[in-house]
Amino acid sequence: MAGKFKIGISRDAITKDGTIFGEEAFKVLEDPAVQWEFLPEKVPEIPPEYAAGYDAICLMSAKVTRKTLATPDRKLKLIARFGVGYDTVDVPACTENGVLLTITPDGVRRPVAASVIGFVLALAHRMFLKDRLTREGRWAEKGNYLGRGLMGRTLGVIGVGNIGREIFKLAQPFGMKLLGCDPNVSQSSVTSLGVTLVDKDTLLKQADYISVNTLLDDKTRGLIGAREFALMKPTAYFINTARGPVVVESALIDSLKHNRIAGAAIDVFEQEPVSPDNPLLKMDNVIVAPHAICHTDECMSLLGQSAFKAAVDLANGRKPHLIVDPEVLRHPGWVGKFHA
Repeated sequence: MAGKFKIGISRDAITKDGTIFGEEAFKVLEDPAVQWEFLPEKVPEIPPEYAAGYDAICLMSAKVTRKTLATPDRKLKLIARFGVGYDTVDVPACTENGVLLTITPDGVRRPVAASVIGFVLALAHRMFLKDRLTREGRWAEKGNYLGRGLMGRTLGVIGVGNIGREIFKLAQPFGMKLLGCDPNVSQSSVTSLGVTLVDKDTLLKQADYISVNTLLDDKTRGLIGAREFALMKPTAYFINTARGPVVVESALIDSLKHNRIAGAAIDVFEQEPVSPDNPLLKMDNVIVAPHAICHTDECMSLLGQSAFKAAVDLANGRKPHLIVDPEVLRHPGWVGKFHA
């Protein structure tokens, strides 16, 4: 094993039944250039000794900080994140230290988009409320909880990137009006999807279902707060599968309590794991999930394949795909290493 490129995989990828990534993903690691293992422990933050022991770390939830990379004997060259978000990783510290950071949008695009559409359908049909009526023997009340059809309703997506576009593709059969908001996207690039790009306020005022699908950064933190909820229709439903801090959670709770919006579906929270006394957990018009609504065998296999491919490519001298900050390639350790 001496001289092989050593890959560590975070232990939150292990379940009581084995691993969550499946056989297909691990076939990617069947490469003579690499040796892989699960990290010794499940940790909230990658310690410097792990950075000294591995050439690449395939990572799910643990943080990567400046301290992680500060060890003088660091051999770490790559952080391959499972998923599209990287707010748990100190990107400037990675760039300064010549550590590549990759993500796996190719793994989450369809699973997250399908989850959003699932939330839309569940909210429209008041699915979880009707489930509760049935279980509690309240059959006679079923006529009091009419759902709403989707034909002619408006779906608004804030963040028309990898996932946002896929949501619009999946929404096509429902006959909805499609609105998008994204300052980095041109109208011409989404016209074929039947999407009209508008500013945020217009989308919030017109949409019946509003889905947030942005990264979490300084620009998007608190993007949806009291002002934004006040613009929404009282019949509107709000969906967040992005990151908790994109939304001011207290404002969401207040809007729901005072019936300023009709309901919500929330997969992500300001504090995770969510506190048991969070009011969102007790509301009949809210569907909640533990930052895992998109977790299916399909999703996990695709995430694993994508992250593992980045590590194997680097082990074989190839530039990994989906590097977050291309500026890192200007670091002295990488100049001239890869062909375009």
